[in-house]
Amino acid sequence: MLMVTLITVAVMGHIGLTPQAISVIGGFRAQGRTAIRARELVDEALRLQDAGCFAIVIECVPDNVAKAITESLEIPTIGIGAGGHTSGQVLVFHDMLGMLSHPHHEQFVPKFCKKYAQVGHIIQEGLTEFIADVKSGEFPGEQYAPYSMNETEQAMFQQLLRNDAAKRQRDHQKASERLKQTDEYETLHLYGKKS
Repeated sequence: MLMVTLITVAVMGHIGLTPQAISVIGGFRAQGRTAIRARELVDEALRLQDAGCFAIVIECVPDNVAKAITESLEIPTIGIGAGGHTSGQVLVFHDMLGMLSHPHHEQFVPKFCKKYAQVGHIIQEGLTEFIADVKSGEFPGEQYAPYSMNETEQAMFQQLLRNDAAKRQRDHQKASERLKQTDEYETLHLYGKKS
């Protein structure tokens, strides 16, 4: 991937549940629910940042793991099923709106296509409500951050993070300086100010 980013192809990383790898990981399963795997996800995210990703999607991991990953990075994170501590949120709108097929925007519907429903206004309402809920912090909330670690695994994960906190802080600072030296660096606040 480093070569791809070196030739200026924008790459967004993706960790946690990666649907393209479900046959390898045994199906659609939450990731990072043990301390060891959670710590590996932090390392994966750092490697993706070092390889030049401009952002990382964190999918189906416990909220505390997504928080640790986000705090370890200089680049933004986008959560999907990863709690409310990422830089931004995303949902697949087909899933969010209960759709089974891809909708066409009205102005792009071919002349030969019969319109069986007018869902544009309902879609816009759903997307507007999603944006408002993310901005207000109502979404994802605890109800939609269902993945967790047991207390023992949480304690082990925190210890693993403490073990190399100073090194990660130095690496974070180096990444920050490296990114600030490029012409394309800017602070992104998807959906408003980051708290």
